[in-house]
Amino acid sequence: MLDRITSMQVFVKVVATGNFTAAGRALSLSQTMVTKHITALERQMGVTLFHRSTRKLSLTEAGRLFLEGCQKILADLDEVERTVTAQRREPQGRLRLNAPVSLAIRYVAPLLPEFNRRHPLVTVELGLNDRAVDLIEEGWDLTLRIKHMAPSSLRTRKLAPIRCVVCASPAYLAQAGTPQRIEELSQHKCLGYTLGDPGNPSRWNFGVKGEHGVSISGPLCANNGDALREAAVAGEGLIYLPVFVVSNELRSGQLQAITLDEPLMEAPPLHAVYAPGQTTPLKVRAMIDYLVECYGPVPPWEQDLP
Repeated sequence: MLDRITSMQVFVKVVATGNFTAAGRALSLSQTMVTKHITALERQMGVTLFHRSTRKLSLTEAGRLFLEGCQKILADLDEVERTVTAQRREPQGRLRLNAPVSLAIRYVAPLLPEFNRRHPLVTVELGLNDRAVDLIEEGWDLTLRIKHMAPSSLRTRKLAPIRCVVCASPAYLAQAGTPQRIEELSQHKCLGYTLGDPGNPSRWNFGVKGEHGVSISGPLCANNGDALREAAVAGEGLIYLPVFVVSNELRSGQLQAITLDEPLMEAPPLHAVYAPGQTTPLKVRAMIDYLVECYGPVPPWEQDLP
C-alpha cells in the first residue's frame, strides 16, 4: 500500500508541473510510480482527480477540492516538522516541573529567572506537591523527588545529597531543656511529619539505616515541612526535617540544631525523575543540567550554616 502523504505530495507536484513526467523528474520517481500514486488516491476516494488529454492535464472539481486540502495538510506537516526540529537545536516549549513544596519555594522558584534568561523559548509550569506524583499519568515532564529510586522504567539523575536535622527555637530549648539522648525525646514536644518514611508522625528513627526508633508526641503534626518549621520557630517544639526546610532559620538563629547520642537517619538523595525515551527533550535536559550546576558541589541549603 502506498503512503498517503507521499501520494499527496506527488499529486501536488503533478498539479504544479502540469504533467506526470515533470513531476516524476522533480521527485526522482518514474512516471509509472507517479501514475500509481495518483491512481491509488483516486481509488481510495472513488473520484477522478484529473481530466486527461493528449495535450494537458486539468483538475476536476474533486481534484480542486483535494488540492486545497492537500496544500493545507502538507503545510501543517512542514510546520510540525520545523517545530520538532527546532526543539532539537534549542530548548523551547512548555516544561511541566513538579517539586516538593518547601524545596520548590526556597530552592527551585528563585532559580527560574536565570533559567528563563538562558532559555527564553521555554515556559516553565512549576507544580508544588509533597505527595508522590505519577509522572506519566499526570503529564509532568520532570519531577524532583527525595527518595531512594527503585528500578523502574523511569529515568533518574541524582542532583544533590539531602541531610536532616533535629532543631528547635532557642526559647523552647531554654524553657524545656536541650535533649542529649534520643530516649529523652519522649519527654519533649515533638512535631511529626505525616508524609515521612515510614509515614508515622509519632515515631522518629535514628541510626544511619533507621535502626533506632523512639516514640514522640506533640501539639502538632502536618503533611508539610513549612507548617512544622513555623510552629517550631514559634516555640511549639522540636522538629526533625531536611536541612533545606530550615536552612534560613538556622542561619538567622531562629532555630538551633541539636546533637543527640545516635546519628540521624540517612536521608535519600534529591533526584530528577523523567520519562524514558530514545531521546530526552532538550528542554528537560537543559533544566536538569541547570539544576546540577546550581546544586553542586555544595547545595545552597548547606552553605554558611552555623
